[in-house]
Amino acid sequence: MKQIRLYITASQSDCATALDLLSAGFEDDGYPIATMEIDEDNDVWEASLYAMEDELGRLKAAMASCLQPALPAVAIDVEVLPEIDWVAHSLEGLQPVRAGRFLVHGSHDRDEVRSGDLAIEIDAGRAFGTGHHGTTEGCLEMIDRITRQRAFHSVLDLGTGSGVLAIAAAKLTQAFILATDIDPVAVEVARENVRINRCASQITLRTAAGFHSDIFARSGPFDLIIANILARPLMKLAPSVSRNLAAGGQVILSGILAEQRMKVLAAYNTQGLYHRRTLWRDGWVTLHLAR
Repeated sequence: MKQIRLYITASQSDCATALDLLSAGFEDDGYPIATMEIDEDNDVWEASLYAMEDELGRLKAAMASCLQPALPAVAIDVEVLPEIDWVAHSLEGLQPVRAGRFLVHGSHDRDEVRSGDLAIEIDAGRAFGTGHHGTTEGCLEMIDRITRQRAFHSVLDLGTGSGVLAIAAAKLTQAFILATDIDPVAVEVARENVRINRCASQITLRTAAGFHSDIFARSGPFDLIIANILARPLMKLAPSVSRNLAAGGQVILSGILAEQRMKVLAAYNTQGLYHRRTLWRDGWVTLHLAR
């Protein structure tokens, strides 16, 4: 089954509006959404939604309905994406990432690890997060910063993906770490990465949507919660994050566009969680909050 890209071509302002509308309408269903600049001189951008070819009819109509309130006349185009060996393609030229004391690298770059590095091996072919995105990099740096300041005993990595952030926490703490994800495939990928990085005795992995599992009550409350998801789900989860956070606990949030920062902060302020620091990376922010 081929993958397709449904996209509109418009100004940067209109594509930013489209990004907000598409995020509100589709992000909870797991469809990747993105904007990209096409022509800087003439302010030409594209806003895209990625899906499988058999979903074209339904999603094109749903996308048009989603955009209609603000962009009623915009045309939706479709591109059928080429079939690529993404494992091999993603490894080409992919360099190790340094974030704080961490070096995130693929198995092909083990010789890049230097004395003093906290090495995390995540192959690019193992999807769901390799450290090369600004949100993951920001979380790694924030974990490095706050673990210098205090000890943590119980950590939750919500939406663990590849497991890279749970592994990072294990490298710097003696904490029990619960890592969960809504996607069972991601959990299996994370489990293998945890094994490769020799953290299996410290990290428990579970498939769970949000906080809908008794594993959270059995394992919490947590004195550090890390969630690198997306802004809207993070805002919806604010009450649950607060309920599962120990007294004096701290929170790291990412997957947040810079322009969404204040909305996310407002959602957590109402739960008694307040801003301590923001890291800015490539148009994304990572937030550190505490009671």
